[in-house]
Amino acid sequence: MAQILQYLANGLVYSSIIILGSIGLSLVYSIADFANFAHGDTMTVGAYGSFVAFGLLGGMGGSLLGLPLGFYVSLLVGMALAAAIAVLTHLAVYEPLDTDSIGLLITSIGVAFVYRASLMGIFGTDFLQYDITRSGPIPFLLENFDVAITQRDVAIVVSAAVLVGSLHFLLQRTTLGRKMRATADNPDLARVSGIRTDRVILVMWVIGSALAAAGGVFLALYSQLDPRIGFGILLVVFAAVIVGGIGSVYGAMLGGLLIGMIHELTPLLGDIGIPIGTAYAPAIAFVIMVAVLLVKPRGIAGDLT
Repeated sequence: MAQILQYLANGLVYSSIIILGSIGLSLVYSIADFANFAHGDTMTVGAYGSFVAFGLLGGMGGSLLGLPLGFYVSLLVGMALAAAIAVLTHLAVYEPLDTDSIGLLITSIGVAFVYRASLMGIFGTDFLQYDITRSGPIPFLLENFDVAITQRDVAIVVSAAVLVGSLHFLLQRTTLGRKMRATADNPDLARVSGIRTDRVILVMWVIGSALAAAGGVFLALYSQLDPRIGFGILLVVFAAVIVGGIGSVYGAMLGGLLIGMIHELTPLLGDIGIPIGTAYAPAIAFVIMVAVLLVKPRGIAGDLT
């Protein structure tokens, strides 16, 4: 039982990262109407931006949930950088193109290569880690439940929950959120109704890319940083979005939770005698994706925005 609890705890942390990436990808699909293959590399851009900022701001006094306050400031810097680059890419590349969603998809693959090559040229290909001392497991949880959860894990989950909760409030309680949902549902009708859909699209890039960057920062904090971390997790993020219902923000949240949990529960199969290691976790996630789509072709929440 303790081992199962440990897998579930790991799954919650990993799911938090996947959810942040999935929401941004789903937003782009629902409003800009194409699958953005540069999304994973946007996560990486944000992670590197935060890493550089932390090198300058990491000495800020105080800490929260075991992480220096400078880390949270650098997180915001990484999110802002990724949002700015995404908006510039939209204005300089995507918007001028007179093409359909397939053309934009192919273009986004090229954009991803440009992002990745630029990061490799600037930072090289070595693995990097945040200069933050790793604390041990929280004693109460280790002693009472035999589950090793660090303050860093808690910080990732709590930060992701705050960001997701803020997005929910934006979508449901603000005029901007209603405009975003209207544009995602029917852009032509939204435009006729007086909504400046071009501005909504810019806001979508800001929010989606900022959340993706946060996911990239937490992924780098959770493991380590290199120019391919976003690309490496992109297919898992796509699986989460498709399972939840592509184009549905809330579906992306559900799909991210499901796929993230499945990914981290894979070692349980080895514990019960099924010879499948953790290397097969992404493949199992895709098997689950196919199984869900056979039952619900539009995904778990395909009818929700």
